Amino acid sequence: MKVLVDTSVWSFALRRHEPSPIADRLAELIVESLVVMIGPVRQELLSGISNPTSFEVLRDKLQAFEDHAITAGDYETAAAYYNACRKQGIQGSHVDFLICAVSSNNNLLIFTTDQDFTRYAEFLPIRLAQ
Repeated sequence: MKVLVDTSVWSFALRRHEPSPIADRLAELIVESLVVMIGPVRQELLSGISNPTSFEVLRDKLQAFEDHAITAGDYETAAAYYNACRKQGIQGSHVDFLICAVSSNNNLLIFTTDQDFTRYAEFLPIRLAQ
């Protein structure tokens, strides 16, 4: 099954130079061609890199992953998810809820280290990768 990889996993794996289970799992998913990328995650990863060379190196590496198309329906689902979670007292970012929507609408698992997704999963039809 394809896996939508959250910014938290990419950031963790890209900053670590020693082995870790998270980086190892991401590497497995890459080798198995199971990684799904969306534009907002790509933007989050590239934002804040002030060194132009570092920016270009990461940008070039990420170009290996084609962006999954995000539809108007995905944005509408994300807004509904935001509203549903907010009603339960759960706050989250717009990108988080877009990840949830794209995942749910396209039968994708979510690979994240962000514990907010565990709370979202209590109220939303999302599945987290192990």
